[in-house]
Amino acid sequence: MQGADTLVRAMALGLVLAAGEGVAQGVVVPTVAVRAAAVGQGLELDGRLEAVRQSVVAAQVPGNVVQLAVRAGDVVKAGQVLARIDPREAQASVARGDAGVAQARAALSQARADVERQRELKKQGFISQAALDAAEARFLAAEAGLAEAAAGRGQAALARSFTTVVAPYDGLVLATHVEAGDLATPGRPVVTVYAPQPMRAVVYVPASRRAALGEGARAQVRLPSGRWVQPAKVTVLPGADPVSQTLEVRLDLAAADVGQAVPGQAVRVRLSLPGESGPGSEAAGQRLTVPASALLRRGELTAVYVAREGRFVLQAVRTGADHGQAGVEVLAGLSEGQAVATDPVRAGLAGAVPQQP
Repeated sequence: MQGADTLVRAMALGLVLAAGEGVAQGVVVPTVAVRAAAVGQGLELDGRLEAVRQSVVAAQVPGNVVQLAVRAGDVVKAGQVLARIDPREAQASVARGDAGVAQARAALSQARADVERQRELKKQGFISQAALDAAEARFLAAEAGLAEAAAGRGQAALARSFTTVVAPYDGLVLATHVEAGDLATPGRPVVTVYAPQPMRAVVYVPASRRAALGEGARAQVRLPSGRWVQPAKVTVLPGADPVSQTLEVRLDLAAADVGQAVPGQAVRVRLSLPGESGPGSEAAGQRLTVPASALLRRGELTAVYVAREGRFVLQAVRTGADHGQAGVEVLAGLSEGQAVATDPVRAGLAGAVPQQP
């Protein structure tokens, strides 16, 4: 609390200094009384935006990164080169594969000629059936050896192709995880790529509030722009996290609603309980509220200017859900009947006084 009080005093001093010495004294600021209002009892939680299509492209072969071709924020096309890994070891493996194929092909050619001679000799009665069977077995083994050598060569060629890391689809580079000269190992992230559309909001709901996600529940998402929108689809993952005991909820958003928002931005998600239709419904309860315009937000601190003895005092508060026209819930810091400034910027000016009722 001592740290919060110090921050409040620092904020108040900063607002006074920012106002300047030439500000006229006696600025009158309207106030509003803190009252209990009927608001819905749904859930409102912090969430984040994420791309529906987001991939961490990882290395599949070991080697030094010889080129990083993109940076965070770059636009990429499907198949575009993202990074290159030293291909010399992979090229050597392909050369070994080529030699193995040539050797297996020569062995097969000799085994074919040998089995044909053995068949002719068997027809003339010069060799036994056992000798012919042995020659045919060697021929089949040579065929299998050529197939094995070809498969090994194909595997080496595939590994060589993995030395060039490419984009899996059209999108944007969210982050790079290596630099030229770093050692890449199989599974090490190289680049994170995402498609800017579609987007979704992700929020974690306590498992004990599973009822808020049942049939008939409604959801709203407040985007970074401050606008509330309805998600196109709500998906609740079936399992709960064993540590946090929360359920992951994904809310798909329309492209027109998302606008210029990017993955990782914070959002607010409001979940209405089944049967709740607004402040006048049976599911509504009484909560202390203040208009959203009365709140002063600076970093992690939220405060209001309280009218006290003919002047304004900055008071830190803890807020809850934003209920639109009904106001923002005040969980701590205010009592019913207190008067707060409706314009906190003007209330912070030197000489500001509350408007008389």
